Amino acid sequence: MGGLGLGLGFLQYVIVVLVLMRVFLLSCGELQRIDGKMNNDGSLSFLVLGDWGRNGDYNQSQVAYQMGRIGEELDIDFVISTGDNFYENGLQGVDDKQFQYSFTDIYTAKSLQKQWFSVLGNHDYRGDVLAQLSPVLRELDNRWLCMRSFIVNSEIVNFFFVDTTPFVKKYWTKPGDDHYDWREVAPRDEYIENLLKELDFALKKYMAPWKIVVGHHTMRSVSQHGDTVELLDELLPILKANNVDLYINGHDHCLEHISSIDSPIQYFTSGGGSKAWRGDYTPNADKQRFFYDGQGFMSLQMTSTSAKIVFYDISGTSLYEWSMSKQLPIFM
Repeated sequence: MGGLGLGLGFLQYVIVVLVLMRVFLLSCGELQRIDGKMNNDGSLSFLVLGDWGRNGDYNQSQVAYQMGRIGEELDIDFVISTGDNFYENGLQGVDDKQFQYSFTDIYTAKSLQKQWFSVLGNHDYRGDVLAQLSPVLRELDNRWLCMRSFIVNSEIVNFFFVDTTPFVKKYWTKPGDDHYDWREVAPRDEYIENLLKELDFALKKYMAPWKIVVGHHTMRSVSQHGDTVELLDELLPILKANNVDLYINGHDHCLEHISSIDSPIQYFTSGGGSKAWRGDYTPNADKQRFFYDGQGFMSLQMTSTSAKIVFYDISGTSLYEWSMSKQLPIFM
């Protein structure tokens, strides 16, 4: 079987230590980091899902079933969640049964009993954010690992998970009837400034062949939410300066691939975990390669020199495939 090469007991110990050292790490300008290992054949395989937690409704259960089937075929190592893990308003505490009804009871396939790396979405911020970040949930289901911003470090891929919700100004200034849990985040400007510095530092420090940034909000999208202006202004320049290969997100309830026209960055949206939107389409300036406004998920199979991305629909049918390759620097 594939895997990150870490026993669950040891991984839980590492997470607890990281949580306890959070303040120290942030003061040193370092994002929290989890070290993993590639498989013996020098590969990694994983699934990406976003915008899913609806107690099995809106075809969430059907998507989960197909994830289990594809996960077994690919012998996946882990799963990435791009946020909006629990609708409509996140979790209300560590004892919220929605964690069981929307996660543990839904993703039951043997192939999905691997580590889940999750970021927070805007709907998660409408609940008790600290509950999703709590080690208590990992005791309830040891697959669960959710942090604000962190790194998963392997020999062939560095994953940089970024907390994008605080970037969006309207959540702060015009929340309407929604309440956002800004504990440990406010004041916004200071939080964003520190996060960008930490991310830039990490992107320069970690030198795996591939760099993948994962966030909830779209950077480029042709669907309902469209581009997130704050990310284009504040986050994208750092990604470009540090030669990031992929930006992966959810937020728009669809599947997308868009290529940057002025950099090598590829934008992938995987937000089809449950409720999907139909009929929303607004083109942007970059090159659209694929768009599907329905439910589904994506897979990635990676080596040090190649990456294969596949989007699947609710029946597990492959909708779109994209492959990338690169040459390793001589010093590697």
